[in-house]
Order: sequence, then C-alpha cells, then structure tokens
Amino acid sequence: MTSTPGSAGPTGAVTPPPSEPIRRVARFTRAERWVHRTTAALTLLCVATAAALYVPQLAELVGRRDLVVTVHEWSGILLPAPFVVGLASAAFRADLRRLNRFGPHDRRWLRAVRRRDRRRGSRPAGKFNAGQKIYASWIAGAVLVMLATGLLMWFTHLTPLVWRTSATFVHDWLALAIGVVLAGHIRMALADPEARRGMRTGSVERPWAEREHPLWLSDEPKGEPKEKPEGKPKDKSAERPEEGAEAGCRWRRTS
Repeated sequence: MTSTPGSAGPTGAVTPPPSEPIRRVARFTRAERWVHRTTAALTLLCVATAAALYVPQLAELVGRRDLVVTVHEWSGILLPAPFVVGLASAAFRADLRRLNRFGPHDRRWLRAVRRRDRRRGSRPAGKFNAGQKIYASWIAGAVLVMLATGLLMWFTHLTPLVWRTSATFVHDWLALAIGVVLAGHIRMALADPEARRGMRTGSVERPWAEREHPLWLSDEPKGEPKEKPEGKPKDKSAERPEEGAEAGCRWRRTS
C-alpha cells in the first residue's frame, strides 16, 4: 500500500512483484553453430552460382561465366569440409547420433503431421523431431550425389561420354530438388523465431523446448546433486594431531 502527499490514507496501489526471467536451455555449442553457418554459406553460394549458370537472364546480368564456374566448382568441393571439421566436436558427434536414430515417437510425430494434429503432446520429439531427421538424412545424401556427379562433369577425360551425360542429368535435376527443399527449410525457419535464436545464440527458452521437444528435456538429469551423507563426527585431535599433542603436553605439565 502506498500514500501520496496530501492524501488522507493509502491509495491502495500495490507494487507488482518483479517478473522472473524466462529460463533458457543450452541447445547448440559454438562449434555446431559454426558448422551450420559455414555449410549454409557454401550451400547458398552453390545455389546462387548455379542459378547464374542455368538461368539466361541471370547469366547475362552477372557475366564472367568462367569465374562463376570456378566459384561454383570450389564451393561444391568445399561443402563437406565443415562437416569433417565438426567431427572434432563431441557435441556435434552426439547430435549426429541423435539424428541417425528413428524411434516410435518419430513415427507418431509423422502421423500427427499427416493428420495435421497440433494438439499438445501429439507430436513427441527429442532434441530433433522426425522432420529434421529426414531433412538431415536427405540433404546429406544429396550433397554426396552432387559431389560425385559434379566431379564426373569436371574431369571429363576420366569417364566415357555416357557417364558424363548421365551425371549431368542427375546433377541438374537434383540441384532443382535441393533448391525446392532449401526453400521449404528456410520458410519453416522464418516461421519459428525461437528456433532461429537457438541456432544463433546457442540457447532456447525452456517453455519452447518443453512444447516443441518434450522428450529432449525429459532426458536431462533432474534436481540438484545430492549432498554426501555426513558420517560420525571425528575427534578434533585426530584431525589436528598437533593440537592433540599440545593438549597432552599441557596435561603432563599441570600434573
């Protein structure tokens, strides 16, 4: 209750208690975020240079076709490099194992998506949901196929004509499919600001994690670490032998 100067009594206004800050949960380490950013930059560079090579209007606008071809080739060659370097991180390897496991809750998540069921608890997910696992597996396989077919198109003297023709066909159509899938991935990322914040800062709000990835939080250890049980009190003279010796000397002197 507060009062103002000149008033007969308290005004009845109550100061609201300070709101508690929302707790955050660590989601990605710095190494994992850099792997994602570097891979995304190289992928977008591949897509941009491919568009400049295959779309006539962009080709005329950009020009310097030889330079564009060189940038496209080397960005494709370097695309697996962030993944290989990221294997040095234990957290990155742990997340790869999570992405490689598909359990019953993932099938339940897919059934809920197919039925467009958005009720709370209808889409159980660990640190990664079934959609993210499928996307990661698909994009990893697509990158390997694009790398192999791109090498066949680059070193034309190493393979027969039929191989190069087949590689060009697969490379071009798979590139179009990757562009469509990446557009969907970016669209879903734009629709979820907290997921983007987790990839940018490394942590997410706990309510978001409980809502979108409840099984991930259930795997974390709960509660504070238990204190060690206290034993019987020890004799102070045993803990400090010098004090026990001094006490014995004083007793002998007094006696």
